[in-house]
Amino acid sequence: MSESLFTQAGKKKGSDCYLNVLLEKLKEVLFAVIPVTVIVLILNFTFTPLDHHLLVRFLLGAFFIIIGLTIFLFGVDIGITPIGTLMGNALAKSNKVWIVGLAGLILGFFISIAEPDLHILAGQVQAVTAGVLSQTSIVVVVSVGIAVLLTLGLFRIVYNQPLNKMLTLIYLLILVIGIFSSSGFIAIAFDASGATTGALTVPFMLALAYGISSLKKNGTASEEDSFGLVGMASAGAILAVIIMSLFSTGELSGSLDFEVTQSVSIFAPFLKEMPKMAGNIIVALLPLLLTFLLFQSFSFRLSRRAFRKTMKGLLYTFIGLVFFLTGVNAGFMDVGSVVGYRLALLGQPWLVLLVGFILGLVVILAEPAVYVLTTQIENVTSGYVKRRIVLFALSLGVGCAVAFSMVRILIPGVQLWHFLLPGYIISIAISYVVPSLFVGIAFDAGGVASGPMTATFILAFAQGVAEATEGANVLIDGFGVIAMVALTPLIALQVLGLIYKVKSQKEVVDHE
Repeated sequence: MSESLFTQAGKKKGSDCYLNVLLEKLKEVLFAVIPVTVIVLILNFTFTPLDHHLLVRFLLGAFFIIIGLTIFLFGVDIGITPIGTLMGNALAKSNKVWIVGLAGLILGFFISIAEPDLHILAGQVQAVTAGVLSQTSIVVVVSVGIAVLLTLGLFRIVYNQPLNKMLTLIYLLILVIGIFSSSGFIAIAFDASGATTGALTVPFMLALAYGISSLKKNGTASEEDSFGLVGMASAGAILAVIIMSLFSTGELSGSLDFEVTQSVSIFAPFLKEMPKMAGNIIVALLPLLLTFLLFQSFSFRLSRRAFRKTMKGLLYTFIGLVFFLTGVNAGFMDVGSVVGYRLALLGQPWLVLLVGFILGLVVILAEPAVYVLTTQIENVTSGYVKRRIVLFALSLGVGCAVAFSMVRILIPGVQLWHFLLPGYIISIAISYVVPSLFVGIAFDAGGVASGPMTATFILAFAQGVAEATEGANVLIDGFGVIAMVALTPLIALQVLGLIYKVKSQKEVVDHE
């Protein structure tokens, strides 16, 4: 009898704990999504009035995003992150280089090929290039690049190689090969790096890096090595697509039609998108589930309770992603296009720049992977690097990225490489003077920033502006936005690292 009471009390305590965590996640998500919603509502009542059905659909999409993001983040905490950490620990304990290498290649390929964002981008590429680049070829090529660089990133952690030197060599190689590539391929390559590091892959990669680095004896090295793996993997996507361009015989051409869902129904787009998103996410999670079950059979051997908790986490992740991506695709994208199009038609460039900057500031806060990254940064540094500070720097960087992208659209002579080349040169140069921890954080954040919210709402906004701007190229300018969003956090967070470095040196002097 008493044992039964204790069991019931334990279950009640566990459920109360789950409820508290869910409420905390809900609070975070509300702070993230409400600013975007408020900005669109202000624009609706001032510069860009929206049709009634579009506005209601947008608000319903916001509701879906709030519910989905809350459930997703909860699922990541109890499912995806523990799986990644366990796999990282298992690989580190094996003490066999070939096992780390083989597992890196397999996991890297399956995680990448599972990412819903990559399939969405690849589908867009196939459509706008008139079939010159097929969806399957983009997905496979990018996944191979991710797998190779993820493996290289794992070896870097095991052998204590400096991240900045490895990134210098990788981006130097990208620069050399990029000289022989077309501007269309370069835009797609840099966008692919953002699309592959989405809501599903980032939590897993971060946990994998943490799992391997946490078993190293040197505590400082462990802290630094927890970051950088996502940045390395992102570079793999760029490298793979640029190498692909050398073997491509067809010219990239095509256009991206400005198209808003014609249906005036509020619920029809949601009913259409939900089963499609569910199918994509099942395909996305299946390889991860099978890999986990394989490791569980031969390595983890978790208790029944821990196993059930992890499986619940995967289920919550699935449900959350379905709601989140349905809200984004059915409620947000059309509104992004219409707002951008109507704003550009007003003929006030300063207004387009201002709205672009503000949207960049707030949309990044609604990215699911951003919360996973900033939470891990605070945990790994034991609170020394506050997540609020990282969010502020990230937000400012992405705001500038969207504003610069509007400059590219409004002034057709300004090209993507005018920003990317100096931007990456500055990023690599700064990496030699900032603390190593911030180098890893910054390059991880570059991939994390360009997730589903940014790659849909901001991309749609940019395409709307480009469609209404004479001389702008909807295809090139649209894809370039994601590339810009992936670049600016590299500089913003490394500058933050310099500030922390100066601050800590001053504290040492004052103490002496």
